[in-house]
Amino acid sequence: MTSGPIGLDLAEVSKANAPQLIDVPAAPGTINEKNEKSLSFPGDDSSLSASGQRDSIDTDGKEYPTAEEVDTLRRVCGTVPWASYTIGFIELCERFSYYGTTVVFVNFIQNPLPPGSTTGESGTHGQSGALGLGQRASTGLTTFNSMWAYCMPLLGAYMADQYWGRYKTIQISIAIAIVGHIILIVATIPSVIAHPNGSIAAFSVGLIIFGLGVGGFKPNVSPLIAEQYEARHPKQYIKVQKSGERTIVDPTMTVSRIYMYFYLMINVGALAGQIGMVYAEKYVGFWLSFVLPTVMFLCCPTIMFLMRNKYARRPPTGSVLAKALKLWRLAVKGRWSINPVKTVQNMRADDFWENVKPSRLGSNKPDWMTFDDTWVDEVRRGLKACTVFLWYPLWWLCYNQMTNNLVSQAATMELNGVPNDLINNIDPIALVIFIPITDLFLYPGLERMGIRFTPLKRIAWGFSLGSFSMVAAAVIQYYIYKLGACGNHPSSEECLSVNPAPINVWVQTVPFLLIAFSEIFASITGLEYAFTKAPKNMRSLVTAVFLFMSAIAYAIGQAFVSLSADPLLVWNYTTIAVLAAIGGVGFWLSFRGLDKQEDKLNAIPESSFKGRKVSHAGMMDA
Repeated sequence: MTSGPIGLDLAEVSKANAPQLIDVPAAPGTINEKNEKSLSFPGDDSSLSASGQRDSIDTDGKEYPTAEEVDTLRRVCGTVPWASYTIGFIELCERFSYYGTTVVFVNFIQNPLPPGSTTGESGTHGQSGALGLGQRASTGLTTFNSMWAYCMPLLGAYMADQYWGRYKTIQISIAIAIVGHIILIVATIPSVIAHPNGSIAAFSVGLIIFGLGVGGFKPNVSPLIAEQYEARHPKQYIKVQKSGERTIVDPTMTVSRIYMYFYLMINVGALAGQIGMVYAEKYVGFWLSFVLPTVMFLCCPTIMFLMRNKYARRPPTGSVLAKALKLWRLAVKGRWSINPVKTVQNMRADDFWENVKPSRLGSNKPDWMTFDDTWVDEVRRGLKACTVFLWYPLWWLCYNQMTNNLVSQAATMELNGVPNDLINNIDPIALVIFIPITDLFLYPGLERMGIRFTPLKRIAWGFSLGSFSMVAAAVIQYYIYKLGACGNHPSSEECLSVNPAPINVWVQTVPFLLIAFSEIFASITGLEYAFTKAPKNMRSLVTAVFLFMSAIAYAIGQAFVSLSADPLLVWNYTTIAVLAAIGGVGFWLSFRGLDKQEDKLNAIPESSFKGRKVSHAGMMDA
């Protein structure tokens, strides 16, 4: 549900660029409630100089852009603080442990123990395996794992906002995930694998606990890394380049850069974990491919503890979700109609949110309305972000093929000694290479050309590239069926070991490269959009909503399990390609108007409403 355009003109955008209230730690490592300072900014009479000219230089020495400069000057990124890099390394370790563990799930579940093996190792020319439950079982369990891990962020976000704060929630989640890791290791001990029923039971329990920890980690580490920059530079300011060019250092662009390299660290960890654990599985056994990620994961709590007084942290201020929902219910009151088109028009009206601002209601406002007008604007912006995310499950359907069906597809082609679950590392390799190229050349080049490659444009392109990747996968699958000796049943046990299709497995480079580029435009931008559009006291929640869209995609993917086996895999990839294409077109048609409001959305000043009050010691007041 969205409303009409936000009523900010360029003068208000300029005014919003100057900080009215600054976050300052009152205790080491803690961001407190806003402490008021007497600051001047463009648009206030207090910013007039003696000559009557407007002075846009603040007491901290920064010069803030005027309304005209906001509209005309080129925008550049600021400097990423070193604290953000340490959080990026924590994410690297966590992703090493996650992907290093999950990359071998398909082979562990699907394929039987190789002849003479007790650990699942197969040597150079064999196929690793353990439980031999088949492709449908492996696709179902890996889909459940991913769905579970992306449902749990909703709980992790709630606990962070309501009780623990992001930092403490991350630490508790790490402890839970370590327990899950240990149980998964138990499931891969040779004496346990010898009893498949016991092994799959332990594996399933470990999967649930592991996903619970991952779910608490993900929605909180993402906002935490960007808050390290925001705490220092919350607004746009002027920077004069060596050439003399006046530019605007844009926090939104800097946050975009932070998330680009955050995602790069994710993929460095994923790449190292996946490659290393595939070979550990193939030449030693599954137990080693579960032990090493656990050891790497132990770096996370160590770094978090050592940096505890260095991070900018926001204490929990109580979940404000209830008040946001009450506000929405008040806004929709009297706007429902028997005609659904009329209902949508009413909810998109320009006065949808204006009529429920405290200043508009005056003495008639309800007792629970303890916030200001600005928080209403922030909630409106956050809900817009959530409606943007509603299209994401169609994109995630494409991405999710990479972790199950494309791994199985690789096993039906000529591997020439390469493990089948190694090929999907083309995706993180491509991301590690092309993220810096995109950040240093593509985005700045478009900016110099006067092309604003806004977040919503990037997301729309991500949908298109995701669709093309599935078209490529469908074509490959068609030729596997056509050229293989086993026809449209190449996944049968005799074909996997003796008669693979005469197609080199590296042809999968095409769909994996397309998936990688679509991630740069869709997945990274989604994290950025969640951070920049959410109210500060709802960032974990809005990030969790973004991640939850992946869980919805995995739930939808369960409907495709019946297509995830021979001879129906061409239909599987083709159907998903069509859905992603429809999603991309529908996404852009729905939000092209919102795309034009990007600067105005980012310029909404921060509300003074925090939920529960925070004392100067960083503790919540009752």
